Amino acid sequence: MATVGILGGTGPAGRGVAVRLASSGYAVVIGSRDAERAKSIARDVVPRGEGTVDGGTNEEAAACDIVVVSTPWDSAVATVSALRKELAGKTVVSMVNALAREGREMVPIYPPRGSMAAQIAYALPSSTVVGAFHHLPAAQMEDLDSGLEADVIVFSDDDDARRQVAAIVDAMPGLRAVIAGSMSLASAIEAFTAVCISINIRHKAHSYVKMAGL
Repeated sequence: MATVGILGGTGPAGRGVAVRLASSGYAVVIGSRDAERAKSIARDVVPRGEGTVDGGTNEEAAACDIVVVSTPWDSAVATVSALRKELAGKTVVSMVNALAREGREMVPIYPPRGSMAAQIAYALPSSTVVGAFHHLPAAQMEDLDSGLEADVIVFSDDDDARRQVAAIVDAMPGLRAVIAGSMSLASAIEAFTAVCISINIRHKAHSYVKMAGL
């Protein structure tokens, strides 16, 4: 089974993806600029099943077969650019949303290329970028007993990579992949995260996306 690295994986979103990946059997490496912090956090991530979670540097995470970008949006491009050689020829999954808080709402920020997935793809010309994991409540993801039953919208210009990531998502407990289409949808999909978070702030909830009718 493929190994999965998570760049900047020490935050709640990265930990949530890590525990559910490992619970479906994957060997996961949580990466960070601070390897000792990553190792400490990895020890507290307890998956169910035969998968594993280890901590290390972002370089060690980038050495995995598939790499997820889970850094803050304003450091994502710099992080992947420094790892361009390590990420060449690999599928790179962007879960990055560019958002800012205004009062009780989150609002989307539109980077020069329209989306963070497009920015990352531009920074990694030899990698295949797929978008996924944007609309998930981090606390529910990290808690395997939360009862989460969420859909994960997947997009990319590469159909094989889309299907590869969708298969990984479908194997993760509580998640179902929904392939939306090409990178042209990235801006709308990422921006909708602001709507999801704003609803949760207003209603003090942990709601998530579920596509009916499929």
